[in-house]
Amino acid sequence: MNYASLSDRIKAFTIDQILLIVTMFITSELLSNFENVPTSLRMLLFISFFFLYEPICISFFKGTIGQQYINIKVEKDNDQGTAVNFFLVIIRTLLKYSLGWISLLTISSSPKKQAIHDSIVKSIVLRN
Repeated sequence: MNYASLSDRIKAFTIDQILLIVTMFITSELLSNFENVPTSLRMLLFISFFFLYEPICISFFKGTIGQQYINIKVEKDNDQGTAVNFFLVIIRTLLKYSLGWISLLTISSSPKKQAIHDSIVKSIVLRN
C-alpha cells in the first residue's frame, strides 16, 4: 500500500480551503445582487459549503478536489477500493475540524499513516 504523506494531506487541505473561500466569495457576490436575502440564509449556505463539501466529495468520489489534484484518495480501511459512506465521512470531518492539528499527530507513528479521525472511522488515505 502506498499511503499518503502528511505533506500530501496538507497540500490537498490547502487547495480545498482556497476553493471553499473562493466559492463563498462568489456566492456572497451573487447574493448581493438580490434584495433582502436573510442573514440566516447566507449563514446556512456558508455553513453547508463548509461542512458538506468534504463528506459529499469523499463519499461519492473518494476525495475532494484538492485530494484528487494531489493524487490521493480516501477509502475504507477494511474494504479497500470502497468509498467511505456519507455518515462516516461526516463524523470524520467533524472530528478532523474539532481536533485540528492534534488529529495529525498520529500519522507519522501509524503503520497506515492514519490520523486520529481516520482511525476512529476506519478510513485510510492512499496515493493513487
